Amino acid sequence: MVRSKQRYLKLLFLFIGLVLVNLAAEYAYTRFDFTKEKRFTLTEKSKEVLSKGTQEVNVTVFLDGDLPSAFKRLRNATNDLLEDYKASSKVKFNVVFVDPISGLPLDQQDTVISRLYSVGVEPTTLNIKNDNGFAQKTVFPMAIVASNGRQVPIKLLQNMDAEGNYEENINSSIQNLEYTFTSAIKKVITGENPRIGFTEGNGELSDLYLSDAIKSLSSTYEVGRVNLNVIDKSGLDKLKVLFVTKPQAAFTEAEKYKINYFVMNGGRVVWSIDQVNADLDSLKGKSEQLAFNKTLNLDDMLFMYGARINYNLVADANCVEIPLAMSGGTQNDIQMAPWVYYPILMPDTSSAIVKNIDGVRSEFLSTVDTISVRGVAKKAILFTSPYNKVHNTPKMMSLQMVAEQPDPKDYASVPQTAGVMLEGTFPSVFLNRALPQGIATAYGSAAVSKPTKMIVIGDGDIFKNQVSAKDNSVFPLGFDRFSQRNYGNKALLLNIADYLSNDDNLIALRNKDIKVRLLDKTTVRSSKLTWQLINTILPLLVLILFAIFQHYYRRYKYTR
Repeated sequence: MVRSKQRYLKLLFLFIGLVLVNLAAEYAYTRFDFTKEKRFTLTEKSKEVLSKGTQEVNVTVFLDGDLPSAFKRLRNATNDLLEDYKASSKVKFNVVFVDPISGLPLDQQDTVISRLYSVGVEPTTLNIKNDNGFAQKTVFPMAIVASNGRQVPIKLLQNMDAEGNYEENINSSIQNLEYTFTSAIKKVITGENPRIGFTEGNGELSDLYLSDAIKSLSSTYEVGRVNLNVIDKSGLDKLKVLFVTKPQAAFTEAEKYKINYFVMNGGRVVWSIDQVNADLDSLKGKSEQLAFNKTLNLDDMLFMYGARINYNLVADANCVEIPLAMSGGTQNDIQMAPWVYYPILMPDTSSAIVKNIDGVRSEFLSTVDTISVRGVAKKAILFTSPYNKVHNTPKMMSLQMVAEQPDPKDYASVPQTAGVMLEGTFPSVFLNRALPQGIATAYGSAAVSKPTKMIVIGDGDIFKNQVSAKDNSVFPLGFDRFSQRNYGNKALLLNIADYLSNDDNLIALRNKDIKVRLLDKTTVRSSKLTWQLINTILPLLVLILFAIFQHYYRRYKYTR
């Protein structure tokens, strides 16, 4: 009887202990993260953003229901992360997962999809392999973060390419989840929405060729075109970042004055400049063409700020392939051939702004040097490969150069700098100078700028997307429609925009490195039967052996 009472008391205490632990878990949340890269731990930067919240935050995730395995991983990673946000938030943090079209007839599905489109939630159509071939499924790898009467749609699947190879993008999307949600939460909490402008009026890239760049930035920023001939001081004051992308005509002193004022006021500038006039389309159908220097009237300004884009062209053995018509027999054959004047740029992995991005596609690249300027720190962020050759310009060029095999001896060199980052207080280009024609009253008279940053890249095509010649449809930035390869141009654009527009250094969250350790599918298929037998027979053998051991143990125990 005494033993029986003790047993019941132990069970009662165990039950009470479990109840108390569950009650405590309602009010105190913790987890132990044993992963090497701390994938289940929010950074201090995210916690700092959450601490600024004063009203409840609502997150609706549209990725739910019957999903392919890769998207289930993305959903589960999203759920884990949002649980951390909920635990760290000082205000109420509501999370809902929904499948917006589950169980709806087709006509109602179209209505729901159209309504979601209007608020920025875009579906993705997947081709899923099954026993009957392929089936299409519509999923919504999107979420909406809402607070303070504001809402922001965000993409959970970051890098969907033109071929729809979504499985290859899941890992990078998981790595970007914390940045994506923290950035959106900050926006709805603070109401900040930085303005980014792309210059026009000097022959810069048109809206068509900047279409994907503008679209990619528009989900997070206010983005538009800036005509330096028209914009005034008040308009410049509203801008945060200014992109100067592949101008063709010389800048007037009045335009330079406005850019200088923008810099003096703490504005950030991205210079994506072609110093040499060379174009692949111009070479087609011609035996030779001269690549000559441009006159953009920007050299003095860049020199004062601490950078120089040289008048040369870099040929690199690590390059992009281009399609060429090869005459063979009675018909032309299109073949891919390496074009050394389209180098693939390598990012400096020690720099947060380009860490974890792929090689960057460039066209007719020039090298970039830095100039010693007091108060300005310089860091190279983009390089060519060590196998390059720098050509001075003007230079005669033709497509016949494709047939020339690069001599390793001629191309043995050191990596050339293709892009630099400048930070600090920049000197004024117009200090103690008369106002240029077109400027009626002075915008300011600062000798040096407020602390600011700028990026200088020796290629004007870095942020240009490709366009179909048939219907003018736009390809994603960084996607090469000929080689069907994705390059890191879009990631570079987003990182630059985040780094220059955000003083909280949220760019560090984008560079969070999470390793998804996937099974080797080839090994799984080859050893499938072995592991099936192990998983079915081994437990039975263990159970039988335990029963035999228990039988003889009891027999031994009670015989004594």
